[in-house]
Amino acid sequence: MDKFKKLKDILKNMDSVLVAYSGGLDSTFLLKVASDVLQNKVLAVTATSPTYPKEELIFAKKMTKSIGARHKIIRTSELKDKNFISNPPDRCYFCKKELFSRLKKLARRYKLKFVIDASNASDRKDFRPGNRAKDELNIRSPLQEAGLNKEDIRGLSRSLGLATWNKPSLACLASRIPYGRRISHRILGRINQAEVFLKNMGFRQIRIRDYDGLCRIEVFKEDIPELIVKRNTIVKKLKILGYDYITVDLEGYRTGSMNEVLERWI
Repeated sequence: MDKFKKLKDILKNMDSVLVAYSGGLDSTFLLKVASDVLQNKVLAVTATSPTYPKEELIFAKKMTKSIGARHKIIRTSELKDKNFISNPPDRCYFCKKELFSRLKKLARRYKLKFVIDASNASDRKDFRPGNRAKDELNIRSPLQEAGLNKEDIRGLSRSLGLATWNKPSLACLASRIPYGRRISHRILGRINQAEVFLKNMGFRQIRIRDYDGLCRIEVFKEDIPELIVKRNTIVKKLKILGYDYITVDLEGYRTGSMNEVLERWI
């Protein structure tokens, strides 16, 4: 069966859904298709906190409006959870457990049958401790169930005219901090400021990996020469933000680079 048709059939059988909506490529595609299939029986919910970039919330509001979907914004409190801020390898479990628990309550209030997220088939390759929370709370992942991977979603998003079709991958700001190092408002704010600065300089994909006084910059490999050309401006700004040493990762941007040290923990 065609994967896109399978996705629409899955959503149709759900009858009504609450979409965990971040404003990224995957969740925007899922929200668009769910809205097309289920019309007004869809609610998009965006969770905001210091781990979620402020500019993404603005974008999420814009996209839900363009799709015509109902949109609700909630604030989560993962920075009050000592299990989360201690930053263990399964940090995402504690964050997702709070988020999905809140979404389940909202779904009941709005009489929606399912809570769904935008995990896709490509995500199976990555370390995802948050999946345990999904399983515990019976959260569905229609994109994954339909077998749609990241490449499929980009192509279909483009055919649907979604502005997110070529949007770089998103990730929680806490994913920039090495496991075992305490997460704080200050560190998250500094990472966000540094990444916004570099994005405004024209870099398509950027990660600031924060090691207290040192940062490791990841951009696409082909963008590293431009990063070096602009190094004086970048160094000046990042030192103002509190980094004593600014380094460039010569391997370039890749998803989950912080997980490369996990064998030390397991």
